[in-house]
Amino acid sequence: MLTWIKDTPYQLRILDKMEDMIVVEELQRLIWPGNETEVVPGHILITIAHNGGVVIGAFPVSNKTIRQMRDNDDHEFSGEFSPPPPHEMIGFVFGFPGLHQTPQGLRLKHCSHQLGVLPNYRDRGIGFILKRAQWQMVRAQGLDLITWTYDPLQSRNANLNICCLGAICNTYIRDAYGEMKDGLNAGLSSDRFQVEWWVNSHRVQNRLSRSARQKLDLAHYLAAGAEIINPTIMGEDGIPHPNPILIPTHIQKKLHGNEKPALLLVEIPSDINIIKNIDLPLAQKWRLYTRALFEKFFTLGYIISDFIYLSGTYPRSFYVLSNGEETL
Repeated sequence: MLTWIKDTPYQLRILDKMEDMIVVEELQRLIWPGNETEVVPGHILITIAHNGGVVIGAFPVSNKTIRQMRDNDDHEFSGEFSPPPPHEMIGFVFGFPGLHQTPQGLRLKHCSHQLGVLPNYRDRGIGFILKRAQWQMVRAQGLDLITWTYDPLQSRNANLNICCLGAICNTYIRDAYGEMKDGLNAGLSSDRFQVEWWVNSHRVQNRLSRSARQKLDLAHYLAAGAEIINPTIMGEDGIPHPNPILIPTHIQKKLHGNEKPALLLVEIPSDINIIKNIDLPLAQKWRLYTRALFEKFFTLGYIISDFIYLSGTYPRSFYVLSNGEETL
């Protein structure tokens, strides 16, 4: 099946042939270069695709195809158009069925393992449309939960996962994958958030709709009484450093009293990859610093409910921590 996402120059295709999986292998090498052992092989991918899993590829659309499809009024359109050659794939997502523990016992979920887009095609919304297609397929299978992991210090991923898709998080996994040697992850402990994406929730359906809610910025949260726990210290080189105070005293008193704040903000570097390239020990310092913060607040019952990215000469990034169901 070939699906075109209207008003975008991309189309998606469910992948179920070995020739497709070989291309996904190659895309992994281009997206996460530097370590062959991290590549998920094609024989695993094809097994996933044929046994209840989901593997989807993204492709550019020709101008001729766009003109043909624009005549159709549907937001998404599946037609009899010839699929693009597999080698033109620019992104993919895949996952497989798994289990999660509930008070009623084990329940099925979908475990999303990888989402990747070629560097030259990033920041164009391709990751969003791939995840939206995955959401549609998993919902059609009758499952209500998708989970995946990502690096809490990767601001681009946080913006997609939390802000755009509506996932939530209260699970921090230390060194989830052990030592990783690919170009993106080498040098840092492989700590990860495990996010929950409740596919039938109003929150998620609202984020994925054509009339999605307006993104909230820092001013909205500050006006609602949220406080930044750890405003970063900007070095002379323009590189952000962790605040030497982990949690201010007045916030600690509220946390351990009866005035637990409804909303708090945790600042992270807007681009941890730049810090890694310039000062790897500082990047690891950020890892350990934020690890302590997130583990502390998750233990206190807070969840991550939103993410804020402020562009500019010195971009800033913030996680929103909500006390229970409190959010904006």
